[in-house]
Amino acid sequence: MNFLLTEEQKMIQETVREFAENEVKPIAAEMDEKDEFPWKIYKRMADLGLLAMTLPPGYGGAGADTVSWSIVQEELARASAAVADAQLLTKLMSHMILRHGTEEQSKKYVTALGQGEKICATGMTEPDAGSDLKSIKTTARRDGDHYILNGTKRFMTCGTIVDMIIALTYTDRSKGSKGMSSIIVEMGTPGFSRGKKENLLGVRGLETSELIFEECRVPRGNLLGEEGEGLKIALISLDMGRIGIGSQALGLAQAAMEEAIKYAKQRVAFGQPIANFQGIQFMIADMSAQIEAARLLLRKAAFLSDQGRPFSREAAEAKLFASDLAVRVATDALQIHGAYGYTKDYPIERIYRDAKVYQIWEGTSQIQRMVIARHLLQ
Repeated sequence: MNFLLTEEQKMIQETVREFAENEVKPIAAEMDEKDEFPWKIYKRMADLGLLAMTLPPGYGGAGADTVSWSIVQEELARASAAVADAQLLTKLMSHMILRHGTEEQSKKYVTALGQGEKICATGMTEPDAGSDLKSIKTTARRDGDHYILNGTKRFMTCGTIVDMIIALTYTDRSKGSKGMSSIIVEMGTPGFSRGKKENLLGVRGLETSELIFEECRVPRGNLLGEEGEGLKIALISLDMGRIGIGSQALGLAQAAMEEAIKYAKQRVAFGQPIANFQGIQFMIADMSAQIEAARLLLRKAAFLSDQGRPFSREAAEAKLFASDLAVRVATDALQIHGAYGYTKDYPIERIYRDAKVYQIWEGTSQIQRMVIARHLLQ
């Protein structure tokens, strides 16, 4: 087993770390405060090739592997969870279309997404359906050469600014989960509108909102894959998304530990830096060991993906461990800061708020345990 990064992966890591340190981290607090999408940073990611990095060269990408993408996710989240998630969204949506769409759909959307010209959201979650995707209420009934969509999607990342959405719908409810389909809907389509913007606790700046379908008429040519494949398409995307979300949680935990170390060296109590106290040292040592364990889990899941081997359980395990870890490390790092950690004067306050969502996104920690158990007990 080789745990060393390739020269190309090292170069990617160094480039992204420099970008994150010099351009992302300085605007992270302002983005969180204003809760506004970082258009300048997003365009810079496009210019650096980060949005298209995993796409084939024919679509403007570099064909980078999953391990490299996981590294990028970690480095971006170390500076800003919101920026990292914007990159993840583009990767998942472009690959969803490339993998399941027609050649015409791929030509129309994939390159534009990779170049940052369009933003696409994944339309799964609804007011009454999160972990249980089969409970969605959005429907798409046939009407000649069109589908008529009705329903509401909730917590849509970039909802207030998206150009399009891949909506999970029921095209035939009588077939249960085999009657679910994915349909591409472009903003500007009559009957497709934006709902209220969400006021989130953390990972702010992603313009999260509702998206609403009211007798929304969409050409049947916008069907992604075949009718009845919607749930399968969604679950395949979730497996890859868990590697990205886990990598983000890892990056956030790394940032929290670094902030704790920096503060512990500076803060003097009882006549010496608190870094000299064994209680603080043990907390930081535990952080480091757990972060390294999470990194190895994520690298394994990404490696399996690159080998074309099954990785659903490994992705769930990595995401579960990393997301729970992010909350623990952020909590302990804030504790090390004491009262100062509870103010906005230090980055740890934002990191602490950001961390919690990783136990929810891309399947809650409880759902991850269900996925893992099913693989082990089948």
